[in-house]
Amino acid sequence: MPRPEVLERVKEAESEADEIVVEAEEDREERISEARQRAEQIREEAEAEAAELEEQRLAEAREEIETEREEILAEGEREREVLEERAQGNVDDVIEHVVDRFREAVHAQT
Repeated sequence: MPRPEVLERVKEAESEADEIVVEAEEDREERISEARQRAEQIREEAEAEAAELEEQRLAEAREEIETEREEILAEGEREREVLEERAQGNVDDVIEHVVDRFREAVHAQT
């Protein structure tokens, strides 16, 4: 093969190699870009999921607090009723005691 043809073929091979390198670099950049976009998408989805989970847990905690609050109020109401019944039961005894003290005070003055 004559020397000019060899040089031409070498130049063509170098040119093809340069094109392959450029295409490979472009492909690499495109893949990196796609990977970054996918990573951003995954991050956004994870953040949304975390926010949703946080809201769900807050709602559950609020429900638990409300349930506990209602139970405490109900227990307080039951205790109030018991105390009221005891106090009502003591009314007659207190009246009788006051009347007795009054009688004693009246007898003591006569």
